[in-house]
Amino acid sequence: MLPLKVEYAGQMAKVLADPALYTFIGGEPPTLERIEARYRRQLEGPGRPDEQWLNWVIQHDDVLVGYVQATVTGSTAEIAWVIGTEWQGRGYAKEAAQGLVAWLNAQGMKRIIAHVHPDHAASAAVTKAAGLTRTDELDDGEYLWTT
Repeated sequence: MLPLKVEYAGQMAKVLADPALYTFIGGEPPTLERIEARYRRQLEGPGRPDEQWLNWVIQHDDVLVGYVQATVTGSTAEIAWVIGTEWQGRGYAKEAAQGLVAWLNAQGMKRIIAHVHPDHAASAAVTKAAGLTRTDELDDGEYLWTT
């Protein structure tokens, strides 16, 4: 995982270009300009002293394959990840999510949360492998998984 840089936007535009990625999370493939603007905002941070935005791209063999992120408020972190369809099913999401959760735990997080669509079996498997447990709580149609 590499810390986010605006310079990665061009490669990430290709990673995020498949409309199938948005089946469960909604939206559509972003343009290069939208990714650059998003990365600038993410790097600037939330502007609130009690919140942090942590963002990394995932690289394999010098190729970007996705991203992982966490929003930290106090001792709670909400995490998410996306792996480009070309690289799905190879364990990248699992490895990145496990690494992120381990790192956040080492930073003293008391609670880690992921939001997973009820029909997204692959994300549920990744979340479980990262050590989170599904709750019965739904938030905007997605189950909350927590440590």
